[in-house]
Amino acid sequence: MSAANDAARPLVDQSVLDRLREELEEDDGYCKVFVGNFIEYLPHRIGRLRLALTTGDLEGSVDAVLSLKTSSQMVGAERLAGLAMDLEGEIRSESRQSDVAVVLPQLAATFLRTINQCSRLTMHRLQSHCSPGARR
Repeated sequence: MSAANDAARPLVDQSVLDRLREELEEDDGYCKVFVGNFIEYLPHRIGRLRLALTTGDLEGSVDAVLSLKTSSQMVGAERLAGLAMDLEGEIRSESRQSDVAVVLPQLAATFLRTINQCSRLTMHRLQSHCSPGARR
């Protein structure tokens, strides 16, 4: 995991939100609902990831990190998606080489604090992008 790579990724890619607005015909407000659902469900996704990692649940860890990565990509949360992608790579790599009951909690210790911080920043940024006064 490289802090330089994470910092180079935008927190939120506005072009993804713009494309989402177009695809969902923003006149009906679907983009706000879609992004709002992402924001609302994000703590649950991270909680599932934390539980799976800390209990050494490989299948649950892969499922949870893929859910976080994919949903983040869909709303343009590039930095959070990148962190999830990095964690996914580590899970897949380390689980082949080591005891998952040991390696997954170690990955939790390495990744979860950064993911939590990034998720808070991402939620704040998305809320400001999708608020009524936000740039379209």
